[in-house]
Amino acid sequence: MIFDNDGVLVDSEPVANRVLAALLTEYGFPCTVEESIAAFMGRSVPQVRAIVEARLGRVLPPDLEARYRADLYPTFQDWLQPIPGVVAALGAIALPVCVASSGTHERIRLTLGCTGLWDRFGGRVFSAQDVSRGKPAPDLFLHAAATLGVPPGRCAVVEDSPAGVTAANAAGMTSSAFARLVPAGALGHATGAVFSDMADLPALLARA
Repeated sequence: MIFDNDGVLVDSEPVANRVLAALLTEYGFPCTVEESIAAFMGRSVPQVRAIVEARLGRVLPPDLEARYRADLYPTFQDWLQPIPGVVAALGAIALPVCVASSGTHERIRLTLGCTGLWDRFGGRVFSAQDVSRGKPAPDLFLHAAATLGVPPGRCAVVEDSPAGVTAANAAGMTSSAFARLVPAGALGHATGAVFSDMADLPALLARA
């Protein structure tokens, strides 16, 4: 069982996208929080840079990633919480679990540590830093499955972004979509369930 991190395990996406939208707007790419969620959720910050630079036709300042981390990471301890219902859901899932996130290893460790979830994954944590192509490419999920010795066809993925669902599908895994910030219609390409309450996940997996 492979979990995305931000927006699936930890409730970081609203604030993270507020920080990202403000930085992009400052750098000449006007962007609201809602537009940031729709366009960039599920992608790494280097991927966001590449997309925005292609649209602007120019290079963004080199400090984008550093400023994003400096504005966001120190505040995690003050407000970051697990997604409602995810602690109980993890306790009810008997399958082996891991994390595969577009975030850096630093961010994953920090967010899971702040929310008390780090030990639940026993070091089975994978980052877009581990592969050459992040989501929506399948590389990260395939890397996680290969490292853990599980065939992709036996893996189930829980994602909350269109890019993440696309990556899971491309990896040949069953994708379930958590529709909390992104409308369910935008996640309709999931091959498994589309759900909006994390408390429903154990029963959905049992029926799969």
